[in-house]
Amino acid sequence: MNLLNIKAKILTAFRYLTKREHLKYVIPSTVVILVLGYWFLGGSGVEAKTLVVKKGDFLQQVSVSGKVVAAKYVDLGFSQSGRIVGVYAAVGDRVWQGSPLAEVENGDLRATLLQKEAALDSEKAELTSLQVGTRPEEISVAEAEVASDFSALLEEIRDAYSSSDNAIRNKVDQFIANPRISPQVNFKNTDSMAESSLEFERLKIESDLVSFQNLVLTLGAESDLFKASLEASSYLSRISTFLNSTSLLLTRAISTSDISQTTIDGYKTGVATSRSEVNTASASIASDKASLEVSRRNLVLKKAGSTAEDISAQAAKVKAAEAEVASARAQLLKTIVSAPFSGVVTKMDAKVGKIVSSNTPEISMMSDGVYQIESFVPEINVAFLKVGDGAFVTLDAYGEKVPFEALIISIDPAETIKDGVSTYRAILQFSTPDPRIRSGMTANVLITTEKKSDVLSVPQGAVMEGDGEKYVTLKSGDTTEKRPVTTGSVSYLGEVEILSGLSEGDEVVVPVKE
Repeated sequence: MNLLNIKAKILTAFRYLTKREHLKYVIPSTVVILVLGYWFLGGSGVEAKTLVVKKGDFLQQVSVSGKVVAAKYVDLGFSQSGRIVGVYAAVGDRVWQGSPLAEVENGDLRATLLQKEAALDSEKAELTSLQVGTRPEEISVAEAEVASDFSALLEEIRDAYSSSDNAIRNKVDQFIANPRISPQVNFKNTDSMAESSLEFERLKIESDLVSFQNLVLTLGAESDLFKASLEASSYLSRISTFLNSTSLLLTRAISTSDISQTTIDGYKTGVATSRSEVNTASASIASDKASLEVSRRNLVLKKAGSTAEDISAQAAKVKAAEAEVASARAQLLKTIVSAPFSGVVTKMDAKVGKIVSSNTPEISMMSDGVYQIESFVPEINVAFLKVGDGAFVTLDAYGEKVPFEALIISIDPAETIKDGVSTYRAILQFSTPDPRIRSGMTANVLITTEKKSDVLSVPQGAVMEGDGEKYVTLKSGDTTEKRPVTTGSVSYLGEVEILSGLSEGDEVVVPVKE
């Protein structure tokens, strides 16, 4: 007789004895029944049911929570300190990779880059000339190019002085009294230190203008324009810096009854125009100087002819010039903050006129439309996970009826301590972009770590252990027997995979707690 039949007979006897006409047997019989029940049922208060073993799908899943984060997020700062002269994006703007976001003063670096690029062009031109060879008519053409470039550079230096003189003595001196002797700014402003500095610089600029004028007056057909252009570029650089300081002070000007806001605005416009003219003159001198240098070297090479050694030597010069251009460009890029990837600007603390320090975060960005889930998995579950496992995700913002699909893309090899417990950071990527997903949302994640088909499985409670082996109780008619089994994984529903010992259709006894 099996366990179920014994249990049924005990219950039938108990109901019989509790009838009114059998009360005299109740006390002693009840004791017997309880003793028998405790004996046969192990005293555990456990009933049993049978389950027919069938093949089916077997899922092993891990449930975790997490937070939606942008796939890429970065804080950006300038590589070198300086005053910000341009801000080209605002919070919420979508920008492309490589787009400039802000920059600090870099006029001198731009000029240097132009000079290096011009020098590179010159070296390349010389190399090309050496490789091609020279004809008599080419020499005549080269001589004419030299003369033309010489005249252009000479005229450009003269024009640069005119632009500088006009900028300082006409535009700036409108609002500076006694500019050549004892300069005094004649408008009120909120920066007395900047005002004093500007007045002092005005005296120094007067000296530069006088020297610049003397340089221009001595220029002629036999002049060394290369040396003259370097001196002119130096004057223009200092004048440009002075105009920048003047422009900044004008932004802090206060209108009065003597000087209206309209007048101040006129000052600003005049200085801005002058700055543009001076900067253009500086770039033009650099360009014309490079052109003259190219044409002169070209003429020398055409007259001298070329050898294999000359060509090799010139090729080396080209490489050296390319390296200098790369270095100058790298220095310029340090003054510009560019988007490292396409995305959305989330913070913009950079303001025009603000003085910033190097490596101080001023701008933040996150990737646009690409979101991930950051989850910290307890160590008892991390062993089940692997990169590539799929998952179903629900977000608290939308509830369980709006599922999303995701995929594990990384699992940290080192632990992260959370509330004193070792966890491992896992990153899941949403399978498809969705405009409803936003950074910071709370995610509930069900990760499928194992999926099998046609698997025999039984509830965990059906598997017992004894004598060093695992077994289940099989029901066969009115009898039961212990059957040793080999088990595998445990599903998220509490089902145990049976690797051997059972066949489809077997009836297994499963204890059920009352």
